[in-house]
Amino acid sequence: MSGSTLTAAQRRPQKKEARPRRSRPVLALGLLASLGVLLLAVVASLAIGSGDVPFRDVLPGVFDPDLTVKGQLVIQEVRIPRTVAGLLAGAALGLAGAVMQGVARNPLADPQLLGINAGASVAVVCSITLLGFTVATQFIWFGFLGALLAALLVYGVGSLGREGATPVKLALAGAATAAVLTSITSAILLQDRGSYDQFRFWQLGALTARSSEVLWQVSPFILVGTLLAFSLGPQLNALSLGDDLARGLGQRVGRARMVSALAVVILCGAATVVAGPIGFVGLAVPHAARLITGPDYRWVLPYSMVLAPIMLLVADIIGRVIAPPGEVQVGVITAAVGCIPFIWLVRRRKLVEL
Repeated sequence: MSGSTLTAAQRRPQKKEARPRRSRPVLALGLLASLGVLLLAVVASLAIGSGDVPFRDVLPGVFDPDLTVKGQLVIQEVRIPRTVAGLLAGAALGLAGAVMQGVARNPLADPQLLGINAGASVAVVCSITLLGFTVATQFIWFGFLGALLAALLVYGVGSLGREGATPVKLALAGAATAAVLTSITSAILLQDRGSYDQFRFWQLGALTARSSEVLWQVSPFILVGTLLAFSLGPQLNALSLGDDLARGLGQRVGRARMVSALAVVILCGAATVVAGPIGFVGLAVPHAARLITGPDYRWVLPYSMVLAPIMLLVADIIGRVIAPPGEVQVGVITAAVGCIPFIWLVRRRKLVEL
């Protein structure tokens, strides 16, 4: 009798021990270390590339450039804007992914996977090629509009059916929407070969096509989106418990979702203007941040904001050196790297039933 009871007990799945909560000093120290790694990535982005730039020209090229020196000219005109673009786009995509996953309680939420970046991209391309807009302050509004319309379309399609919007349904709706919008973008660009050569980064994502002027024009929008995202930390913690519990804790669920949607649209639209549709950064980075911080979005958000530019800059550096004398667009590298956590998430036992 005791043997059969013991056997039955052994058959029961053992509960995993909860991970101990990390203290604030430890998390702050980890965030500081992440900032140090980000600084190293910035230096590497300035120093490493397909062009031959001596390391001795890096610091003078940043702080006191002599534009008659080829290496310092490359630093000033090419690599600084490219690195700043990586910082801005990475921070925006990391925060947007974290907010999307938190407000939707969907581990598969990602600006590219759900078609939001593709919506911003096709809207910007239409404004440039069809309306003749050339200034970022003109076509960035189309990026916001495209991101908003794509998000509404994906959520509407993914909500069809009795069970509502499930992670897999949203992922499928987003993949279909992204495919259609990407095809539209290709059709528009192929009408003019010159436009295709100039704006091909709207299909793959790249950090090379943005001037310093555009980056300055887009920066205020990313700042506003960042402030909105950081204001959502306590609300996202409450929403992760479910809408009913969040209301019981005094949270205004509808208001939190509206602010979250506004932050995501601003961040995704601005990131797409800067770098085109770059995928999987917003998917992989928030999960990496949660492995460090746990589920507290007051820490997930700043970690995502720091880790995402690291991923984007490192991917860009890899793209510069793996196929000399040419380069591989950063969107290709992030897709190749980001598909690994995507497959892992889909195969997790908790997602099997979705």
